[in-house]
Amino acid sequence: MYKKEMIAMLLAGGQGSRLGVLTSKVAKPAVAFGGKYRIIDFPLSNCINSGIDTVGVLTQYQPLRLNTHIGIGIPWDLDRNVGGVSILPPYEKSSNSEWYTGTANAIYQNLNYMETYNPDYVLILSGDHIYKMDYEVMLDFHKANKADVTIAAMPVPIEEASRFGIVVTDGESRIKEFEEKPEKPSSNLASMGIYIFSWPVLKEALIRLKDQPNCDFGKHIIPYCHEKGDRLFAYEYNGYWKDVGTLSSYWEANMELIDIIPEFNLYEEFWKIYTNSANIPPQYIAEQGVVDRCIISNGSEIYGEVHSCVLGGSVTVGKGSVVRDSIIMQGVTIGENCVIEKAIIAEDTVIGDNAVIGIGSEVPNKSKPNIYSGGLATIGENSVIPSGVQIGKNTAVSGVTSAEDYVNGVLESGETLIKAGDRI
Repeated sequence: MYKKEMIAMLLAGGQGSRLGVLTSKVAKPAVAFGGKYRIIDFPLSNCINSGIDTVGVLTQYQPLRLNTHIGIGIPWDLDRNVGGVSILPPYEKSSNSEWYTGTANAIYQNLNYMETYNPDYVLILSGDHIYKMDYEVMLDFHKANKADVTIAAMPVPIEEASRFGIVVTDGESRIKEFEEKPEKPSSNLASMGIYIFSWPVLKEALIRLKDQPNCDFGKHIIPYCHEKGDRLFAYEYNGYWKDVGTLSSYWEANMELIDIIPEFNLYEEFWKIYTNSANIPPQYIAEQGVVDRCIISNGSEIYGEVHSCVLGGSVTVGKGSVVRDSIIMQGVTIGENCVIEKAIIAEDTVIGDNAVIGIGSEVPNKSKPNIYSGGLATIGENSVIPSGVQIGKNTAVSGVTSAEDYVNGVLESGETLIKAGDRI
């Protein structure tokens, strides 16, 4: 048995259904962000920057790309003989086999992994938020207050508070009440889904609630610890934190990176974000190419115009094409004389010549108005958009499409085109 002061358990099994076609083939933490990164790079980088060298990554939904990306953890210096990064999928036990049914159930099923390191503290993280946090400072706060559980919390606008777990604290940051997504919140201090537990407290709670269906931290573990009289504290965080769980918030967070003075800075020397990036050649901008206010990743070739965009690696923008306010992920090929406005185009998609994407008026999406909104045109990975077609706003396209799939060559605003084998 080894001894680690604190280990991290990173919940990365999320389906991310509110990201629509972006997560039809990939788990949300593996979705590209900021050109060269993936969402999971941020909590993983926070761990190593905070001195945490033992991280269990719990996967479930479409884990292949996530597993490939993390590998043995080399980019994050997490390839250790003792500790390092471990991928923890659900597995078959002798008596039965079960999926992870809730956040706490997933952690409970990995008790043996945690026992191996005999930790004093366990840090629970979500794999789908964009932020920088020094977990060591949070641990110091936990120790100073002799806390059993510390919840990272941040102020949110009161009108948004009902979307979060809400904590009510006294003058010493001790939690008096905890409400999971209350209709009428009594405070605006929201749980960030980041917890430090003293190990004996976590272990006891997980074992006690092991038969609770869909056992979850916010709904079950935290209320149980609170009722039992454990010392619960709120660690207030006031930095940048973004839940990129919707297409609009995902698009906004990417666009914020290209502000003149970005609120979230990828270029700080002292808090680097690490990633597993391919060895690809440098970017190339042709003589007639125009680029302004963009993040352009390596391997991209720009022959047209790109304005206020985030481009992943190995993207090609053809001659005469104009791309604005869009996220173009790696491996996308955009033909010649295309016009693309406010779109999210996922990996390895091919856009034919003279295509126009993101035009027309904003009409609510007919099939999934809560998902495909904000005036965005969203195209899933490995899609093919034929030459000369027009695609409106609040639309979703996924799969290899042909000209016959578009009525008079147009996919009107609010429409969805999903080819067989893909899900909306």
